[in-house]
Amino acid sequence: MDSIIFDLDGTIWDPIDTVLDAWNGCIKKHSQINRELTRTDFEGTMGLQVHDISEKLFPHLAEEVRDQVMQECLNTEEHYLKKQGGRLFHKVEDVLSVLSKKYKLYIVSNCQDGYIESFYEFHNLGEYFSDFENPGRTGLSKGENINLIIERNNLTNPIYIGDTEGDLKASRYVK
Repeated sequence: MDSIIFDLDGTIWDPIDTVLDAWNGCIKKHSQINRELTRTDFEGTMGLQVHDISEKLFPHLAEEVRDQVMQECLNTEEHYLKKQGGRLFHKVEDVLSVLSKKYKLYIVSNCQDGYIESFYEFHNLGEYFSDFENPGRTGLSKGENINLIIERNNLTNPIYIGDTEGDLKASRYVK
């Protein structure tokens, strides 16, 4: 093993409470949405790409309205995460500090562009990671983004650590 590639949500942190605040504030502006989102709603979207999240949370909206709502929610979410962060899992910084002394660390997450940067900014953990990737920047699947990290950083024997079935499938996608 020469490196470790991490998923972010559910693996390193839990951002759901902050994301809920951001999204519920946004959706109140839309008369077509007449309910608040819950933690359970978001737990059911972990590991999904943005388009799939929008279909799951707002299936009753027309696609163009759903896209507009999603963009507003994601922009607001980024600002909230930079100011409030999420809940880091127990001793994450200690673990990353120890691991980074022996291995190169990376993040590949199914998120929008700016999300990982918001995580780094609030929690000051960017120093532990050598690179990151997401479909918001590349338009690629998680498995393809894992491959990008491997190729871009000349990794020969990385492992991927995640928390969902989708993470397992993505890790098996590696060329």
